[in-house]
Amino acid sequence: MATEVSRRRAWVIAARPQTLPAAAAPVIVGVGLAVGAGTFAPLPALAALVGAALIQIGTNFANDYYDAIQGADTDDREGFTRVVASGLIEPAEVKRAMWLTFAAAIGVGTYLVAVGGVPILVVGLASVAAGIAYTGGPYPLGYHGLGDVFVFVFFGLIAVTGTYYVQAAALLGGAFPLWIPEGTVTLSAAAASLPVAALSTNILVVNNVRDREEDAATGKRTLAVRFGYRFSRVQYVGLLALAYVTPFWFVATGDGLTVLLPLLTLPLAASVARTVLTETSGDALNPALESTGKLLAAYAVAFAVGLAL
Repeated sequence: MATEVSRRRAWVIAARPQTLPAAAAPVIVGVGLAVGAGTFAPLPALAALVGAALIQIGTNFANDYYDAIQGADTDDREGFTRVVASGLIEPAEVKRAMWLTFAAAIGVGTYLVAVGGVPILVVGLASVAAGIAYTGGPYPLGYHGLGDVFVFVFFGLIAVTGTYYVQAAALLGGAFPLWIPEGTVTLSAAAASLPVAALSTNILVVNNVRDREEDAATGKRTLAVRFGYRFSRVQYVGLLALAYVTPFWFVATGDGLTVLLPLLTLPLAASVARTVLTETSGDALNPALESTGKLLAAYAVAFAVGLAL
């Protein structure tokens, strides 16, 4: 198999560009919120986008490397190709790429730290550490049913509020604030992060439903393994409900009806949910995984436009 895939293609597979909506979505929503609030700052927003993408890619490299060396990727895997387990790239090279990518993310983050100060320094280092700890280290989060919490917090709550924060801090905080300047972390930012957190987590839910049997055999104790298919399906629908209820909170608190634009993505959400509720095979759930990523991207764009308007 290694001879059938070019080296460039193998690195693209390892980076898993299909996961980048999970990195871009919180930045898009954070920018839309900032535009609506009059705190949009283009350079911090761009740096947040690049940094988020690098952390996502670094996490993908880490997952590929650590899952392979810990035996979680087997020949029965139904998901997308993993380059270490399939022999496309040597483990040491993927590990080196992981560290270089995280180093690049820290490099971009240096500018954001200058803007956002100590709070962003703490958040940035925690994000990199969590990206490694998801499948690596002495207590891999993804192997103990904590992957969902990791995604919800870091790719939702922190990512959206952090994007809003660095833009607002650039305008309100002065150079290198030691604490959170007034007006830079708002209830609206926290609320806006919930749909992104929910839909990002649903990407992982689909992944875990698809891989439940293999994960159980290799000792990877995801929530799907611990509690079964029914739990994960209820979780998926519950997170969808959170995503689509949140815009109504904004309407109830005084925002215009444009914040309801994400409701236009409901048909796609319903279509993917039907698959998740009835299927367990990779043939059905791999497309559902990609569709959940597309749903996240479409929802984020619609929500950002609604918040901006």
